[in-house]
Amino acid sequence: MYLMRIGDAGSEKPVVRIDDESYVDVSDVVADFDERFFGGGGLERLEPIVADRVERGETARFAGERIGAPMSRPHQILCIGLNYRDHAAETGQAVPDEPILFTKSPNTLVGPNDDVQIPRGSTKPDWEVELGIVIGRRTSYLDSVEEARGAIAGFTLVNDVSERAFQLDRGGQWSKGKSCATFNPAGPWLATPDELDDVMSLGMWLDVNGVRRQTGSTSTMVFDPYVIVHYLSQFLVLEPGDLINTGTPPGVGMGFEPPIWLQPEDVMELGIDGLGSQRQRVLAPVPPAGR
Repeated sequence: MYLMRIGDAGSEKPVVRIDDESYVDVSDVVADFDERFFGGGGLERLEPIVADRVERGETARFAGERIGAPMSRPHQILCIGLNYRDHAAETGQAVPDEPILFTKSPNTLVGPNDDVQIPRGSTKPDWEVELGIVIGRRTSYLDSVEEARGAIAGFTLVNDVSERAFQLDRGGQWSKGKSCATFNPAGPWLATPDELDDVMSLGMWLDVNGVRRQTGSTSTMVFDPYVIVHYLSQFLVLEPGDLINTGTPPGVGMGFEPPIWLQPEDVMELGIDGLGSQRQRVLAPVPPAGR
């Protein structure tokens, strides 16, 4: 299944995408794609309902509605750094022996086509196309990497927008360069694992103003999604609906010589095979009150 949430921000309704033109409205049986849904067997209950409604022709057509993130705000957004060998090389850093973990504020989550706001004081805003993992059940101390497969509800496309000056030049943790408002567009849909033939062979791309900046594949990941989920479960509890951003291929702005940073009115477009595409306009910082 392909889970989506459509409608105005804060009042999205849950639907299941059938194809590019149609969907099944499931808002009468599902309150939201949230912790309760994922952790309470919602996917298993929903599948026969959707199949029955499709058979009976109970579908609707998309009509230009805003698309929200495919799940409601998670408990946590966890991120894996330097998880593509070629991206580590372009940053001049060694390929890690273990996953590099940092967090991103859950309130960074926005829809796939929502605007991205440059924060005040920003000098180095950057882009990162990434595969996102959505957790399907409360998970800790998994016994094996194979067991991690059963803990994943699905996969989604994310843009791990970053402010490199905040992240790297200001000391401390990476999180403050990752957690600015609007810095985690997600969607347009969550694809359950059965919808992807091989999550480790998905093409990825990102354009800025129509110029291709990132081209990659999940095949060059250092740690695959199942290794990541197993690894994280040894240190913290993963809750249903949690999002894990798994790293980016080469071509980020800071990897160019000289670096290329996002500017107001830039347009980012990005996609991953089987997970759709996104488009964000970049907005200038909001000035302080009274200016």
